[in-house]
Order: sequence, then structure tokens, then C-alpha cells
Amino acid sequence: MDPRSLLQPILLAFGIGFLIANLRVAVDLIRFLRRRRQALLIWPGRKPPYYKLMLGIGVTLGLLIIVKLTFLPRTPRQLFGEGMMFVYYACAVPMTRLIGRGFYEDGIWAENGFMPYQQIGGIAWREGEQLTLLLISRLKQMARPLVVPGAYYGAVRRLLRDKIAAHDISFSGGGLDLGHDERDDV
Repeated sequence: MDPRSLLQPILLAFGIGFLIANLRVAVDLIRFLRRRRQALLIWPGRKPPYYKLMLGIGVTLGLLIIVKLTFLPRTPRQLFGEGMMFVYYACAVPMTRLIGRGFYEDGIWAENGFMPYQQIGGIAWREGEQLTLLLISRLKQMARPLVVPGAYYGAVRRLLRDKIAAHDISFSGGGLDLGHDERDDV
């Protein structure tokens, strides 16, 4: 079996995977655009790790597509895999930085997605190189991290206390209620 005959199905599989990733980013951007008027306290998304490398991959894929279309007899269908990877690295990754991280009227946009207040079952702070608020889901066994810039730390704590006091975020629901003030958990 010729290894080149395996290349097209592999690139097609990569193309389908990257198409799904591109659609997820597009859905997140649409959700953000609809929600941004409801922002209470937001800040720009930070650059993902290896951001420059990702942009370099995008530029390289763009050049590869141009070369294949110009000098090699390739149809656009044969370039689906490379095209979807190009869209992801050159467009989708930079556009995720446009999504404002932080607090909205109906929930919190963390690093890896949005979590409505009623789904938050617990919170924890992780202090280290950067301040990170962990949002613990009451529905799934997962936590969403939200990196909080130092300039926003006090405002975030106040906003969390207000949301807990207004019962938008509630940690109760199990065990005995012995009069614990949930605002102290912030």
C-alpha cells in the first residue's frame, strides 16, 4: 500500500475535526455577541499558550494552500483538510480573544466556556502565577477556570458576594443548613 494513498483520508479526517472546532468557535462568538450588552464586569481574553506558534502554523498553511492551488493540480475538495486547519489557526484562534471573559447578567464566561449562575455549585480560588477562579459545576464533575487579572480581583470578589447575597449563586442543596453564610465562601 502506497503511503500517499493514505494521505487524502487522513487530511479529510483532520478537516472534519477542524471543521467541528471552527463551528464551536463560531457558536461561542455568536453567543458572546448576543450576550455582550449584558456584561457586568469583563476583560479581554488572554493569548493562549503558544499563540505565535499557532499563528505561524496558520500562515504556513495559507502559503501551502496557495502553492497547491497555483502550481499543483489540486481541486478545492482536495484541500479541505488544509483549509479547515488554516481557518482554525489563522482565524478562529485569534477570534477567541475577542470573547470577553468575566461576569454577565446570567452567568460567567470562563476560559473554556460559559456557565450560568444556577449551574455553579461551588467556587475556589487558586493563587499562583495568576489568580484563577474555579467555577465548580453542580451538574457535571468539572470545573471551569477563569483567570482574573490582578486589577479586577477586588471587583470580582465584590461581584461574587453580591451574586451570592442575591441567591443567583447558591451552594446549598445538600446536607444540613446550619446557618452558614455563603458570602463568606468568596
